[in-house]
Amino acid sequence: MSKHIGSCDVNEDNCYHVIIIGGGPAAVSAAIYCHRFDLKVLMIGEEFGGAIAKTYLVENYPGFFETSGYDLMEAFQKHYEFFKIPFIFDTVTELKQDAEHGFDIHTSGGLSYKACSVIIATGTKYKKMNVPGETELHGRGVSYCATCDGPFFRDKNIIVVGGSDSAAVEALFLSRFGKKVNIVYRREKIRAEPINITRVECNDKIEVINNTVIAKINGKEKVESVEFGDGTIFPADAVFIEIGSIPQSDIVKEIGTNLNEKGEIIVDKYAQTNIPGLFAAGDITDIREKQVITACGQAVSASYSVREFLTENFCLD
Repeated sequence: MSKHIGSCDVNEDNCYHVIIIGGGPAAVSAAIYCHRFDLKVLMIGEEFGGAIAKTYLVENYPGFFETSGYDLMEAFQKHYEFFKIPFIFDTVTELKQDAEHGFDIHTSGGLSYKACSVIIATGTKYKKMNVPGETELHGRGVSYCATCDGPFFRDKNIIVVGGSDSAAVEALFLSRFGKKVNIVYRREKIRAEPINITRVECNDKIEVINNTVIAKINGKEKVESVEFGDGTIFPADAVFIEIGSIPQSDIVKEIGTNLNEKGEIIVDKYAQTNIPGLFAAGDITDIREKQVITACGQAVSASYSVREFLTENFCLD
């Protein structure tokens, strides 16, 4: 295998055939496959596990029947650690192309790396409602993670904002703890998967309030109530917000990466972006299905594309 690739000598400690940015299922899958291709791999992420690790129930990943996202990612981590692939807990703040079409990467921790290719698997972050009280009461009744904070609201009145399948799943989980769980959704009916709609309808603790928006979250030291768009004050001890997500694609904008109107990275069927050597996988991309299994599959495509790119452009044997 050729050791000197472009401007990046992989014999140097801070130079890699491929750097994977992210820590979720797509990043882990890409790292394992690239390692098996005998590439020098580094993964950089703020945390290991990604958003799925905060999901209390995963029923659609083959081989894991009714597992939690945490347990699923724990299994991923064991698989990852078996190969002794390095992982850096840090935030990538800058991604640049160098003169030889490689990449320079800088982190908030003051570290710098060079890579012949990069796979972006940064996923998404929670979308906020941007209403009064949301920021002020975050951590004091306002939450974006039912798995993290649900147990703190045992026998309390809980609101879940949103109408997606994720919102329904969160409401079902929170019904284990709360005295009452109200799903507040701005449209006619929630858009969850049929099995979860049935579960919500059969749960005596859950009520759906349709055609309603929250205009304000009230409380001094903690959440006390919410104000609906029509001015109605509704008592609540906790508000769990599940209204979608925002792609974490800021780091690729500066180098001219094509994004769609949602801010997702546009890729072809091989996970290639419009930038040579830059690939992307998982929820950060414009793939329609935002699922663990599709993220993993797309990461495999990205890994094969990395190997092909290095072979064709940098004389990789």
